[in-house]
Amino acid sequence: MGKLVIFSAPSGSGKTTIVRELLKRFNCFEFSISATSRQPRGQEQNGVDYYFLSNEEFKERVARDEFVEWEEVYQGTCYGTLKSEMERIWAKGNIILFDVDVMGGINLKHIFGDNACSVFIMPPSVEELERRLRGRGTDAEEVIQKRIAKAEFELSKASEFDHVVVNDKLEEAVDKVAEIITRFIK
Repeated sequence: MGKLVIFSAPSGSGKTTIVRELLKRFNCFEFSISATSRQPRGQEQNGVDYYFLSNEEFKERVARDEFVEWEEVYQGTCYGTLKSEMERIWAKGNIILFDVDVMGGINLKHIFGDNACSVFIMPPSVEELERRLRGRGTDAEEVIQKRIAKAEFELSKASEFDHVVVNDKLEEAVDKVAEIITRFIK
């Protein structure tokens, strides 16, 4: 079993942007592509951003024990980590980089213990989080309201992560996370 770095945050906190920056800086990392039962948003591509599965296919794969962890994040919308995805990355000798929801991050840390470094990306405020979500222009108002309501619960889970980094200024947050993971991989 290899190492893994887990990033979690409320939607709109900037974790995906931070993960993309880290992938540019560290060639030993490879992004773990999560599976989801939701439809693609914007320019998302199957096998690049997510493995997009139907609800039926997702449940069949759960029944076949093909997931390391999974969760119904929003009613009718599941996300999870396929065992085959982790095996694929470790077989190359790479460190897995996860961008997962908060409960998925907590679950992965519990499963992998000291082989995992978990980082919670904290938004500067709930108001800033809402501004970022609206600025994306990809979600309906109802979806934005669900994400904001869920963020309050997720923020209460930050203390269950190894590290908490506030993403107020992107470059500073990326530098801070780079320091954390450099220590972890050494």
